[in-house]
Amino acid sequence: MTADQSNAPAAKLDRSGEPQTLGFLLLDNFTLISLASAIEPLRMANQLAGRELYRWYTLTQDGLPVRASDGLQVTPDASMHTPLSLEWVVVCGGVGPQHSVTREHVRWLQSQSRQLRRLGSVCTGSWALAKAGLLDYYETSIHWECLASMQEAFPNVILTTYLFSIDRDRFTASGGTAPLDMMLNLIGHDHGRELSAGISEMFIYERVRNEQDQQRVPLKHVLGTTQPKLLEIVALMESNLEEPIELDELANYVNVSRRQLERLFQRYLLCSPSRYYLKLRLTRARQLLKQTPLSIIEIASVCGFVSTPHFSKCYREYFGVPPRNERLGGGERQGQQNSSPPFVQRWGDQSSANEPSSGAQQALANAQGEPTFASVLLLK
Repeated sequence: MTADQSNAPAAKLDRSGEPQTLGFLLLDNFTLISLASAIEPLRMANQLAGRELYRWYTLTQDGLPVRASDGLQVTPDASMHTPLSLEWVVVCGGVGPQHSVTREHVRWLQSQSRQLRRLGSVCTGSWALAKAGLLDYYETSIHWECLASMQEAFPNVILTTYLFSIDRDRFTASGGTAPLDMMLNLIGHDHGRELSAGISEMFIYERVRNEQDQQRVPLKHVLGTTQPKLLEIVALMESNLEEPIELDELANYVNVSRRQLERLFQRYLLCSPSRYYLKLRLTRARQLLKQTPLSIIEIASVCGFVSTPHFSKCYREYFGVPPRNERLGGGERQGQQNSSPPFVQRWGDQSSANEPSSGAQQALANAQGEPTFASVLLLK
C-alpha cells in the first residue's frame, strides 16, 4: 500500500440510508467458524442499534446447499446470480481453495468488482479474489497454511501475516476468529467505536485486535523438518525471554559455530539471530501491555531489557509507537494515527420484492425483547 493510499480520507457514509447489504459467497469446504465470526458482529450491531444497519445473504454458485469443512450442510439464501443490491461481497473459503474456486466464481467476482462492490474474504477466501485478479498490489491476509502456496501462485499480491488487512476497498481476514476482529473494526469505522465496544462486550470478547496483530505462524510450517538445529535454537530463545542467552552460548547448545548460526538465520528467517530474539521479546512485551496490568517497568524486566528507556526505544523502533501509547490504545502504525480505511461506498437500488428475505430482519425482530435492544445510541 502506498502512502497516498493509506492516508486517503475515508468516504463518508449515509448512515441515515438503507442498511448495508452483504453477500457471503460460500465455497465448498468453507470453515463455519469464520463465517459465524463474520456474521455475528453484524447481527449484534443491529440489535444494539435497535435498527437494521446491516443485511446479509448467503450465496452459492448455483443456489444449492454446500458443505462446510466440518461436514455440516448449509442451505444458502440464493444463488450468486440472483439480482441483489449488494454493497459488500465476502468470499468464505476453507479447506482446499485451489479446488473450490471455479471459472464461474472468477467471472462473477470480476463482475462485482466492476460494479464497485467492497470485496472481502475470510479464511482462504482471498484465494478466489486473487485468482480473479482482484488483489494485485493489495495488502492481503490469508490463513497461514496457504501463505507459501498463495505467494507462489499470485506474486503480485502483497501477502501479510496480519490477522486481517484492510486496504482501500478490499478487506481480507485469516481464519478462525480473525473475521470477528475485522468486522468489529469495520463496524467501528462505519458507526463508531461505542457500537464496536458494545458488541465485543456482548460476546465477552476481551480485546478487539487490530491490523497490527499478527498470526502466529508455526516455525515448523515455515522450515519443515529440514532444519532441526534452527528449530531447537528458536525454542531456546522462546523459553528464555526474561534472561536472554548469549548467541555464542546458543550456538554451543546445538553444536554449531556462531557464524553457522548467523547463516542459518539469514538464510531461513531473513534476519540476524539477535534481531529475531529481539522480535520475540518485543512481541511478548506487546502481549503483556495489552493483556495484563503489569507496569511498563515490570514488562521491560520480564522481557529481558536492562532499562525502561532502552525498552521504550526498541519498542518504538519496531512497532512505530511507544509502549505507553500502545497501552492507551494509540497503537496505529506510523503515518496512520488519524486515518480511517478509505473505503469506496456505493449504495445499490432499494431492495425489491423479488429479493429473498434476509435473516437479518428476522434476527432483529427476535431481538426486540432483549434488554440490550437499542442500548447503543448512534449519534448519526
